[in-house]
Amino acid sequence: MGEARFGLLLLTRRLLRLFAIAYVPFGPGFDPCVGGQGSRGELLARLASALRPHLPTTPLLIRYDLPWAKRGESPLLRRRGVRVRKSANDMQPASTVLVDIRPPEERILAAMKSKTRYNARLAAKKGIRIVEAGEEDFDAWYALYRETSARDRIAIHAPAYYRGLFTRAREYGGEAPVVKLLLARHEGELLAGNIVVFWKRTAIYLTGASSNEKRNLMPTYALQWEAMRMAKAAGCETYDLYGIPPAPDPDHPMHGLYQFKTGFSEGILERWGSWDVPCRPLLSAVYRAAEGARMSWHRGLKKKLRRRV
Repeated sequence: MGEARFGLLLLTRRLLRLFAIAYVPFGPGFDPCVGGQGSRGELLARLASALRPHLPTTPLLIRYDLPWAKRGESPLLRRRGVRVRKSANDMQPASTVLVDIRPPEERILAAMKSKTRYNARLAAKKGIRIVEAGEEDFDAWYALYRETSARDRIAIHAPAYYRGLFTRAREYGGEAPVVKLLLARHEGELLAGNIVVFWKRTAIYLTGASSNEKRNLMPTYALQWEAMRMAKAAGCETYDLYGIPPAPDPDHPMHGLYQFKTGFSEGILERWGSWDVPCRPLLSAVYRAAEGARMSWHRGLKKKLRRRV
């Protein structure tokens, strides 16, 4: 395997104040299988060895959230002294929907499913207005986000987490991403709001909130379409809807989200998801087993119990 230079973000998380795990979100960007430059598993193992001396403590494992498209050679690597294994839980969504926003607007709309296109146009006809919010609007958006969390049974972070996105983007300087809060209003009433990141040639929809009121006006469709138009005007070529379930399964709790996002494009990108390189094999095996049991509970038994309630 030859040499390659690429940027990498490495985060560490403490566990019970005694242990730690290291996490590489959407990295490494370099895929050795592109152009036949080497083995994916070998790259992850060698990279883990190179990173360990730079960490404050030896982690149980180093977890990579791979941005690579799911094709070609698996990252799986098993040999004496080194193992690269699939994580029980993907930290970031492994599948997403990408919208090509390079064509003219009418062609972008024409590529959407007919119901999605109709809803986006209906929202405009019904008087939905999309505005870029200021900091003074954040509290109102977060209240709407809490309403969304209660309705859809999703976990959300504290307000400081989301405020931090805007603060860090402003303070970073250089080629920092631009983070925008877009709000959908009708006759002055806040109905929905999305956080969208604009960076280089890609815009990414991170998260959104919507009211229980006036849902028939389709404000969420208007928000996504306006964000695409803004991204196109800013020079972006791709709009990433950031995460869908792995398959169109009607029994999946997020099946509605799958239908909503795939209505904007058939361009589904499947990634490899999260993979682990153990640094402390015995302890990492215990941690991975506990994590696997936890995910089995949330994905299996807990869902069955909810259906019976």
